[in-house]
Amino acid sequence: MNIVFLDSTAIPNHIPIPRPSFAHTWIEYEHTSSAETIERAKDADIVITSKAIFDRETLKQLPKLKLIAITATGTNNVDLVAAEEMGIAVRNVTGYSSTTVPEHVIGLIFSLKHSFAGWLRDQSEAKWPKSKQFCYFDYPITDVRGSTLGVFGKGCLGTEVGRLANAVGMKVLYAEHKDATFCREGYTPFEEVLRQADIVTLHCPLTETTKNLINADTLSKMKKGAFLINTGRGPLIDEVALVDALKTGHLGGAALDVMVKEPPEKDNPLILAAKTMPNLIITPHIAWASDSAVTTLVGKVMQNIEEFVQQLNQK
Repeated sequence: MNIVFLDSTAIPNHIPIPRPSFAHTWIEYEHTSSAETIERAKDADIVITSKAIFDRETLKQLPKLKLIAITATGTNNVDLVAAEEMGIAVRNVTGYSSTTVPEHVIGLIFSLKHSFAGWLRDQSEAKWPKSKQFCYFDYPITDVRGSTLGVFGKGCLGTEVGRLANAVGMKVLYAEHKDATFCREGYTPFEEVLRQADIVTLHCPLTETTKNLINADTLSKMKKGAFLINTGRGPLIDEVALVDALKTGHLGGAALDVMVKEPPEKDNPLILAAKTMPNLIITPHIAWASDSAVTTLVGKVMQNIEEFVQQLNQK
């Protein structure tokens, strides 16, 4: 089996990537552009990738390809219909980030409520030594305990975020789908969550109905001074509308681990705003990436490959 890993830098260098037990060749590239994908994958039986694009036209030019092993949960970089038509299997990985993402969210909640980003930025400018007393009060500090958390998406990640939030004394509301005709048990109507929540955190999948779920209209319905957190998918948020809500002061702050385009352009409005706004935190899509999560991830990727080849050999 010829195996080609197209974007190995999607895995941190210090995490070893296991190799399959069957006879194989292994070629690894740190990055692969769309223009390079076909040339690099043309002799591959198995491709490993995180974000390389495999649309119909690309797949048509890879007649040897049998398996695309994705080092992530999302499969939107592969035309799944075309792959099935051409007999190419696609395997993703789930469940590896069920601890690290919720912990990241809780960390962001504390960071926003206690204005950690502002205090940290001040120290790079030696602001504290210039103070005339032992402390200063330039940024708001509010309690996490007693706050209301609105969770949009009640899968394993949203549920674990809710559990951790309950443990530190927060009230948790799980939002029903937007425009739902009835509200399921254990959920709160969508707009009611927007009105009540001190913090909104997004954990819903990206679909046609959830794209730009947070936009100028929904932002306007959020409580004034509320915080918004997104560790789900970037396109869940209208980025321009979010910048406007921060600039007007309607939102108290935001923390993002994902953006519409990744990596973002230098002139992305949120990237520009983060240079001057102490209440805007951006992390580079690393909420999933604790050492234990990545180790679990690469183990599951290899398990997917081993099981696929075993099934292939049994035919």
